Amino acid sequence: MSSINPRTYESTPSQTVAFLGLGVMGGPMAGHLAKAGHKVTVYNRTPAKAEAWVAEFGAPGRHAATPREAAAGADIVFSCVGNDDDLRAVVLGPNGAFAGMKKGSVLVDHTTASADVARELSNAAASTGLQFIDAPVSGGQAGAQNGALTVMCGGDKASFERVKPVMDAFARAVTLLGASGAGQLAKMVNQIAIAGLVQGLSEAIAFGQRAGLDMKLVLEVIGKGAAQSWQMDNRGKTMIDGKFDYGFAVDWMRKDLGLVLDEAKRNGARLPVTALVDQFYADVQQAGGRRWDTSSLIIRLK
Repeated sequence: MSSINPRTYESTPSQTVAFLGLGVMGGPMAGHLAKAGHKVTVYNRTPAKAEAWVAEFGAPGRHAATPREAAAGADIVFSCVGNDDDLRAVVLGPNGAFAGMKKGSVLVDHTTASADVARELSNAAASTGLQFIDAPVSGGQAGAQNGALTVMCGGDKASFERVKPVMDAFARAVTLLGASGAGQLAKMVNQIAIAGLVQGLSEAIAFGQRAGLDMKLVLEVIGKGAAQSWQMDNRGKTMIDGKFDYGFAVDWMRKDLGLVLDEAKRNGARLPVTALVDQFYADVQQAGGRRWDTSSLIIRLK
């Protein structure tokens, strides 16, 4: 069974690209690039994942042993790894992507990372004649599989315009929000909004259940009014059923909220609700829910 779902791709000139990191997000994203007609070479820290990707999407020999080898000759290099340190590991150093990229090529990073590392890598790229775009995504695994991600970008406008048509293969919206780091900061805004919303939805459902209401019927009703949200539409019923294996894991959300809270310390933003929800997610981790999706906040209230 394919790891991506069929979709219609815009007609764009074929590019030679590399993709570094083939996890639950990167694998499908790279798959959409291949299906859209781009020449894709992949790298993954675990070679078996790269071999499996090639078996599904590519020709023999289209996976590389190092990021440097994958990036050699590419017009655009994409990355999607775990955190700041993972990103530095695949980009910098003698075997990193920057060491293999040709002058004028662009590295587009889809990792949810810090704004600081985005600026660091942007400066490192510029010093060697390369370009860097920070481009974290929203939409989760389903968005990656469906080619319907929202991409928030920071970097040089000319470089962005060059890579945007290629990113359209796995996205429904790709937007430049400012200079380097702006994409990561926008993703932090996204996670702040989600954290408070999921907690509010959890409290609403738990309250309604305590009151003896048919909460699936209640959500159908209030979902037609001002309380409607993506979380209510897509996670409300599964929260009522106590099913939490549908999306973005609690461990990943805590990583993201850690980035948010660190940035807030630097810029002076006050985030009392976000800090509280982060601790609530720590409770879920302690209850064994590290890999449950973020809607599992409701278990604290039952």
